[in-house]
Amino acid sequence: MSRNSSIASERLKESENILERFHCEDLIVTPFAQILASLRSVRNNIQCLTNVPSTNKSRRSSGAVGSTTPQPKNLNPGDDAYRKLATETMEELDWCLDQLETIQTHRSVSDMASLKFKRMLNKELSHFSESSKSGNQISEYICSTFLDKQQELDIATMRTDEIPEAAKAAQQTQQAQQRKEGPKSSIARSTMSQIHGVNRRPLCHTNSFTGDRLPTYGIETPHEEELGKCLANVNSWGIDIFKIGDLSNGKPLTCVAYTIFGNRDLLKTMLIPARTFVTFMMTLEDHYCKDNPFHNSLHAADVAQSTHVLLNTPALESVFTPLEITAALFAACVHDVDHPGLTNQFLINSSSELALMYNDESVLENHHLAVAFKLLSNEGCDIFCNLTKKQRQTLRKMVIDMVLSTDMSKHMSLLADLKTMVETKKVAGSGVLLLDNYTDRIQVLENLVHCADLSNPTKPLALYKRWVDLLMEEFFQQGDKERAAKMDISPMCDRHSATVEKTQVGFIDYIVHPLWETWADLVHPDAQDILDTLEENRDWYQSAIPPSPPAEEEEEKEGGSTASTAAPSSASGAPDQQRPGIRFQITMEESEQESEETPNTPPM
Repeated sequence: MSRNSSIASERLKESENILERFHCEDLIVTPFAQILASLRSVRNNIQCLTNVPSTNKSRRSSGAVGSTTPQPKNLNPGDDAYRKLATETMEELDWCLDQLETIQTHRSVSDMASLKFKRMLNKELSHFSESSKSGNQISEYICSTFLDKQQELDIATMRTDEIPEAAKAAQQTQQAQQRKEGPKSSIARSTMSQIHGVNRRPLCHTNSFTGDRLPTYGIETPHEEELGKCLANVNSWGIDIFKIGDLSNGKPLTCVAYTIFGNRDLLKTMLIPARTFVTFMMTLEDHYCKDNPFHNSLHAADVAQSTHVLLNTPALESVFTPLEITAALFAACVHDVDHPGLTNQFLINSSSELALMYNDESVLENHHLAVAFKLLSNEGCDIFCNLTKKQRQTLRKMVIDMVLSTDMSKHMSLLADLKTMVETKKVAGSGVLLLDNYTDRIQVLENLVHCADLSNPTKPLALYKRWVDLLMEEFFQQGDKERAAKMDISPMCDRHSATVEKTQVGFIDYIVHPLWETWADLVHPDAQDILDTLEENRDWYQSAIPPSPPAEEEEEKEGGSTASTAAPSSASGAPDQQRPGIRFQITMEESEQESEETPNTPPM
């Protein structure tokens, strides 16, 4: 029995049925939460059918059935209503069993949700890509950046007796070249085990300041008073980080981090010597590449400040320990250190040393972590010198988990985990975050830092537009390198064909809004203002889409009505009056055809 038919039968029940309450008022879409909601409904129905009194003594959640939901009226076995409820209960239980039977042993609850979300996004993007050339480019960009595609290897390609002639020729050429060059020196072989900055510059220590007394904001600047006025708003969302960059003598990360750690009293709580903290932060900041238009220390300062504000949300008050807060802020500060201004895929495609070192897996994120922890070992830079061994190990693990989660290809998995957590909380009925184990706690922190990393579209429009210009310039510089090297130009990296405004609309619709909408559900109602700003910015970029050229309009007409309605922007560039909300909505809908094509996956 399909999930949709099961829901239809539930809506025929009396209004007090608990599953109808969850599916009508709060749509449940993640597979685990759906099963949990259905099992709660089955339990409620069994109680009604058997007249067994509810004790709830073994129920973990205070929101379990019976404590928050009015109990249904008892029914007599001979009644039509009794038979109807019994039949529907069996159907609901059968559906739960079907879902549990399809779960493969190597797939977790997280995989169930992430695979479902990827199917949904791929379906949306396939329609979007058919709408126009620009739609296809945007779809390629989103798929290549935000979807971690685990490809199954073709067994035939593993057979050595079927190597194509071209591959054999290339292999022979490589072997001949190796014989010509001779054996590599031991020095050359040893470089792979050493941590270097990009362009092979050595990691070094920075002299933080010259005076005996620490500056008020950790950095020396002739604009200290004006800088102080800006940093007075460090607890506010949408602070003008660009102005802080101008006033801080090129040290925005150091002054922002020093201010945040000071305001939170973390220097005292975590026994961090102030002078050591400033020395480390300046050393860290010097290892951000100043030539990068986007991935520089200003971006790190912005993410750190955004992380700080999100940690202050009332829903998370007193939830995290000082060690966890320190780890989150530290992760935000270091998450892009020594970024080369190139994507992971570029490094993989060009067979860079970093890609070889990290086996093509989260190449940059692994490098950022290695550089950050290596810098801690420099003289006078160990800000965690007074932590116990256990505390250091725990902090290191948390930082690694959080920085690795900033790999954008992990986006869908993070979103699926967060959505499952939010809906499970709804089904439990408690409305309280029960973060009583490491997995749940780090999951929230990973998503928090990920939200901070994807927070540009949620900032005031003037700031958002500046970030877009900087990011696109960095993309274009990569595209120029790819063109010069005769490589395939990555999606959105060709300065001659990229469509900036339409890209931002698609980026918000398919990536940013689903993430922030789910985060807003988790901390409801604390993030509503952020969500409102995001939607306003989306509408601005929607209205700024330039008219399509005649050739593209013809292609859109040939694409048919399905393609034209799937595009998140109208061909004329005017706001879409038909749009009720953000384009990509996480729903339960799935066509019968798609359900038949993927029988071993949980239904939508």
